[in-house]
Amino acid sequence: MIAIIDYGAGNILSVQKALDHIGCENAVTSDASVIADADGAVLPGVGSFGDAMDHLAASGLVGAVKEFAASGRPFLGICLGLQVLFDRSEESPGAQGLSLMPGQVKRFPSDMGLKIPHIGWNSIEYNPACPLFRGLPENPYVYFVHSFYLEAQDKDVVSATAAYGIPFHAAVWKDNVFATQFHPEKSGGVGLQILRNFAGMI
Repeated sequence: MIAIIDYGAGNILSVQKALDHIGCENAVTSDASVIADADGAVLPGVGSFGDAMDHLAASGLVGAVKEFAASGRPFLGICLGLQVLFDRSEESPGAQGLSLMPGQVKRFPSDMGLKIPHIGWNSIEYNPACPLFRGLPENPYVYFVHSFYLEAQDKDVVSATAAYGIPFHAAVWKDNVFATQFHPEKSGGVGLQILRNFAGMI
């Protein structure tokens, strides 16, 4: 069973529908004990970095997320669920992230001549060794919605990159912890394959 972590700041329904579609048993939960007993976990997220961390703290789930990530079982962060795995974000000065990996989240420059937020389909270049991307075509298109982008301190954890005016880190992988800035659940067949790959690790 995959626990979809509900902390009041997640795009829960579309993630659940995608997991249902691929026949993967799942449960939306804000119960730390259910998360602790799950075989895998997904941390979705929409909204602001600071609000997400406040919601996680208020829900008593900061420890549950960190403990699950350290358990060796498959963990997937999506969009804001990727960003909060890192130290801090320019979106919410002073807010402390989960610091599972070192790095910061930065705002797209306003002088690029591009619309912000970055919304829509964009290709990624991925590390073929990452099991999350097994079976995908070269440079697949996935769906993004974000105004802030990850700059990981340790480039070894970066499993995919993309570009929107500037290059940015689109996905990360460290041991059992995976995370994507894009939305697999909104990325058509490519996204469903990513979710199947994740479920297949369980």
